[in-house]
Amino acid sequence: MTMKGMVKILAAALVAVAALGAAFYSFVLPDFFSARGAPGSMETWTVTRLRRLAVAKAIRDQQNPTTLTAEALTEAREHFADHCAICHGNDGRGHTEMGPNFYPPVPDMTERATQALTDGELFYAIENGVRFTGMPAWGSNSPEDTEASWKLVHFLRHLPQISRKEIREMEKLNPKSPAEMEDEHEAERFLDGGEVKPHHHSH
Repeated sequence: MTMKGMVKILAAALVAVAALGAAFYSFVLPDFFSARGAPGSMETWTVTRLRRLAVAKAIRDQQNPTTLTAEALTEAREHFADHCAICHGNDGRGHTEMGPNFYPPVPDMTERATQALTDGELFYAIENGVRFTGMPAWGSNSPEDTEASWKLVHFLRHLPQISRKEIREMEKLNPKSPAEMEDEHEAERFLDGGEVKPHHHSH
C-alpha cells in the first residue's frame, strides 16, 4: 500500500472517530449520568444476562431451606414493611415516592421478571444487593439474618397473592416521617385534652 493510500485510510478513520465522538457527545453524554427514564431494551437484556452469570450456579440452584409457615410469612411480611416497603411498596409493585426515580426503576416484584428468578437468585439479591442500582446488601452472614432473608424469599413469592388485609397490617408498620410522627403526637395531645400547637409542614 502506498503512503497516499495509508493517509486516506487514516483520514477516514479519524473522520469516523470524530463522528462517533460527536454523536456520543450530542446524544449519549447529556443523559449518561442521569437517573431519569428507564434503561433501553438492549441494556436491560445485557444486564439481566450478566446478573445471571454473576451468581454462581451452586447458589442459583439453591432451594429455600426454610419451611413455609404462617408464622414465617408473618415475620417476613413485618420485616418487609419495616425495611423494604419504603422503596418497593407494601404490595411489591414499586409504586412509591422513590421507586420510579431509581435507575433502573424499582421493579414490580409481582411480575414474571422477578417471580421467574430462582430461590437462590432472590436470596442472593437480598443478601448482596444489586450493584449500580439502589438495592443495598442486607446480609451480615449471621444465622439469624440468613434465615430472615430466606423467609423474605417466601414473602416475595407470596406478593402476587397478597391481600388488602395484609397490606393494611403492613401500613401500621411502615416507617413514619418526622411530619407524620408530629401529627400523631398532636393527635394524642388533643385526645388527652391538651392544647394542639399549630405547625406547618415544609415541602
